[in-house]
Amino acid sequence: MVPLLLIVLLLPESLADQVCINISNGYDMNITITNGTLLESLTSDVKCEVGGRPCVFQCTFNGMWWFNGSSVCLPAEVTGSLPMVVYIIQPYSNCTLNLCAPSIILPQIQSLDSNCSLQRQMMELLCIRDTCPQLFSSDHQMKKAFMKVEKRIILNIMQTSQSETGGCTNYDLGGLSLNVIKISEVGLNSSRTSWIPVEAPQPLTQNESYVSEMWLPVSALKSIPAEERVIGLASYADQSQFQHGQDTIASMVLRIELLEGQRLQNLSVPINMTFKVAIHGYVNPHWLQCHYFDEHDSRWKTDGCQTFNDNQSDVMCSCNHATPFAILLIRPDQIDEVHWKILSHISYIGCGLSAFFTALSIVMYVFRRNHKMDYSLSIHVSLSGALFLLNSTFLLTEWGATMEPDWVCIFLAAFMHYSLLCCFTWMAIEALHLYLLLIKVFNTHYKQYLLKLSLLGWGIPGVFVSVAAAVKDVRQFYGVTQMSMANTNQTNAICWITDDAFFYTSNLVYFTLVFIFNSGILLAVALSICRTQHAFRAKSRLGAEGDLDSLGASCRSGLTVLGLTCLMGTTWGLAFLGSGYVNYSILYLFCILNSTQGFFVFLWVCQSAKMQRKQDMEDRMTSSPMKTSEVKSD
Repeated sequence: MVPLLLIVLLLPESLADQVCINISNGYDMNITITNGTLLESLTSDVKCEVGGRPCVFQCTFNGMWWFNGSSVCLPAEVTGSLPMVVYIIQPYSNCTLNLCAPSIILPQIQSLDSNCSLQRQMMELLCIRDTCPQLFSSDHQMKKAFMKVEKRIILNIMQTSQSETGGCTNYDLGGLSLNVIKISEVGLNSSRTSWIPVEAPQPLTQNESYVSEMWLPVSALKSIPAEERVIGLASYADQSQFQHGQDTIASMVLRIELLEGQRLQNLSVPINMTFKVAIHGYVNPHWLQCHYFDEHDSRWKTDGCQTFNDNQSDVMCSCNHATPFAILLIRPDQIDEVHWKILSHISYIGCGLSAFFTALSIVMYVFRRNHKMDYSLSIHVSLSGALFLLNSTFLLTEWGATMEPDWVCIFLAAFMHYSLLCCFTWMAIEALHLYLLLIKVFNTHYKQYLLKLSLLGWGIPGVFVSVAAAVKDVRQFYGVTQMSMANTNQTNAICWITDDAFFYTSNLVYFTLVFIFNSGILLAVALSICRTQHAFRAKSRLGAEGDLDSLGASCRSGLTVLGLTCLMGTTWGLAFLGSGYVNYSILYLFCILNSTQGFFVFLWVCQSAKMQRKQDMEDRMTSSPMKTSEVKSD
């Protein structure tokens, strides 16, 4: 075996004037970069890191390099700086190091869409995806560009394939296996059924799923001219580009392509495929359903596909069109279409009412600013402002998802996230203020109290969302999100958080802390009210009048606790009761109470303003005799 150059390594921080090379007897390039140090234990995977950030390291070779030793260092000219560094090794090779950032990787992907060195281009494309997995899983534009270039390269390979008529040529492209089949006229005419069997490509060994049988309709193939009757079947070892939201792909993904991007669609005789599915952990086989991937919308659908379960590991798909196919695991926590529509109507009506009444609360507050107001009313109105922003933004999310500039949807998603965190923060401030007012010390005065609370209520969420938006080049957290329904192909596109881990970390953990704090304060206040109510009953007179007074006090206490429950957002805790499965009673209750929270806060603000006016009038009446006596004495 002749040793071949495998590994090229250079970082500006370490070796600015030379490239160090290791020699191996294989033909696969292995590049491992970690903080400028060449690792001794190398694997078949390409790994590149600079300061803990993933990067792509690629070289173009000018001819064959021959070396007699196991390693060598060559002089190199270094140009540029991060995020893109170029290494020129004359006359051997030019190498580039690119950080995994959308502005750098996207042009690099698009440059691979050409007709030269097709197999090498496909392997470079897959290498880029494998090197920057987080970028491709979070950036919708990057994923769409990747699939467009990948499809173009597959079509070019099919066009230039030298397969004989009736034969099959397999291309092993690393993470992708491609079979190019030229269907013969003899094979179609000799078929005794409406279908002709074809051989699907087998994925790599680590994928336990495969297509055991595949049948194409003879009638559809006969309608294609003989010289263009070329079928491309591709299977994937890595299915990350097909991952959409929380969908669980339970089988290999099989892509069916025709020359020049033609489509087999609206077939009277369907395409039949039998998938062998890896069923580890899957209890109910009826949860397995055939789907196809809509590359225009970048999501899985079920139109024109039927599912037949022979047993727990064999699933047959019968589809009337040719696209990427797979078996998806249908989760038990998806909402049925009927309930989805009802809940959507409730949400829009409730949010519309809340937006109107919270705006009314703000207007009332502005016109009463000249009057004396306590801190409680100002905090209530601040919560109303946060709810107004949340409800107004929510009403625009579906509209924003249809807008062409991506930044519109990203802005709406980030702003709605900011509004939601503001609501949670002001709910916590409501509980904190109630604790200081009624439990710790009554009538305590703090310097610049409202200013400090405002910095907390509006500032903490702003810092959180700003940091998330600032790391867009590393991982995009906001954008178009598809909300799917059970047993239907329909989905709703909204502007929201696209990363599940970020969603749970930023919302669930944040609200859990607020919920625990607010629930503790609410419990302490409820116990205090109960003790006061018990003392009132002990002092009240016996008889009908005393019973009526006691009943009225009990009703007022109950309404006070209910009002505080809404004010401090403890109704949002219903989300914990419905997590992991669909409980429609909890869903409807959660939707009604929280979408109309702004209306209930408006009622509380009106009651607080009324009580304050009553208190102001009593204060004026109390101080009036004192002023009269002072005038007479003069």
